[in-house]
Amino acid sequence: MKDELPSDVPPPGGDHQENRRFFLKQSLALAGLTFTPVSLLQAAESEEVEPPVGKTAKLKLSLSINGKKQRLAVDPRTTLLDLLRENLGLTGTKKGCDFGQCGACTVLVDGQRVLACLSFAIMQQGKKITTVEGLATGDRLHPMQEAFIRHDGFQCGYCTPGQLLSAVACIREGQAHSEAEIREYMSGNLCRCGAYPNIVKAIQDVKNSGVAV
Repeated sequence: MKDELPSDVPPPGGDHQENRRFFLKQSLALAGLTFTPVSLLQAAESEEVEPPVGKTAKLKLSLSINGKKQRLAVDPRTTLLDLLRENLGLTGTKKGCDFGQCGACTVLVDGQRVLACLSFAIMQQGKKITTVEGLATGDRLHPMQEAFIRHDGFQCGYCTPGQLLSAVACIREGQAHSEAEIREYMSGNLCRCGAYPNIVKAIQDVKNSGVAV
């Protein structure tokens, strides 16, 4: 039985261009090894790897969430979004893109809007967090929630928690003086249903009413 050549070795007497490509391919591979820093090669051979999630020493964290004091021990790699959803069961804050591009995870930190998926939980030491669950007072809805209902500012509702928190911040930060200003401020919150005109109307309604948000 005839021995078979490895698949990456051209047959003897093959086409000149094929042999030339094989030679260049092997040369580049060897050159890459030649110029690889020794430190990288040593790191590749090392058995040390990053400890798996859950094995890292946890850090103590104290903060206020929706007016309630929380004392926790968290992995330093835990995001604020995962802390809220996975540790505390506050699933109103949505995980959309998880890259800070859709705004579904927007919360308020000391009154300022923050993308929870891009913020580490440990960074919130001593701060006050407000999620969509903290907007209403008992059975009484927040004025912004009432306005969203009045103006049909949502359809599927997935983006609504983030839209509501951004809308509140929009008025608090004095960025709701005109429709154009509101649209610019709210541009980081995406709505796949296209409820943008109604969201703007809801914000204008609350702004013009003069109620505290």
